[in-house]
Amino acid sequence: MADPGILIVEDDPAIGHGLRTALEGQGYAVTWCERGLDALAHTATTAFVVVLLDLGLPDLDGVEVCRRMRAGGVSAAIVMLTARTGEADVVAGLDAGADDYLTKPFRLVELLARVRAHVRRAGTPMVVGEAKEPIAVGALAIDASGRRVYADGVEIDLRPKEFDLLLLLAVEAGRALTREHIMSAVWDEHWFGSTKTLDMHISGLRRKLGDPAPVTITTLRGVGYRLEVA
Repeated sequence: MADPGILIVEDDPAIGHGLRTALEGQGYAVTWCERGLDALAHTATTAFVVVLLDLGLPDLDGVEVCRRMRAGGVSAAIVMLTARTGEADVVAGLDAGADDYLTKPFRLVELLARVRAHVRRAGTPMVVGEAKEPIAVGALAIDASGRRVYADGVEIDLRPKEFDLLLLLAVEAGRALTREHIMSAVWDEHWFGSTKTLDMHISGLRRKLGDPAPVTITTLRGVGYRLEVA
């Protein structure tokens, strides 16, 4: 079996070289490029499992690269590498189709753990996503097999991880779900490091559900989240 393919899109030679060396040392097949257009050319011809995408590229903004990758049918897990700490910047990347993010400077051990998690996850889709019957919570309807979400009959466009997250919350509607349980079910059971990715996806979901929303995602401080009828 071929080694999982990882694409690094990073214009800083020191970071790019270091990541390639570390990932190759873990047995991955690694491609490294320094420009967004080169990354798009690679993903047009090669199927990668994970893309490590810097947002500050010299030719195209990383968010735009991510958006074009998804529009082109790229199914790889896209992990943003960013020095931007503002929530709006991160949410923009997630809205463009990214699955995860790491803020620079990051620990190599955490990045490697995240890569392993996404590689494992690529072969193990959410079990609840295989449900045959539509799930209804208030005015929200989820077609799990078709991966479609409707609010009052109007379809809502969600990214893959947003869909998986909403589906899990809906299946467990009314129950308090811990952050650890959600990360295990939607991302990976061996998740390592910050769970801030979860918060950003919740923020994106709330925005897309609109105001007034068909359901409410309640934050349970120190615990996790709960979905309930608005």
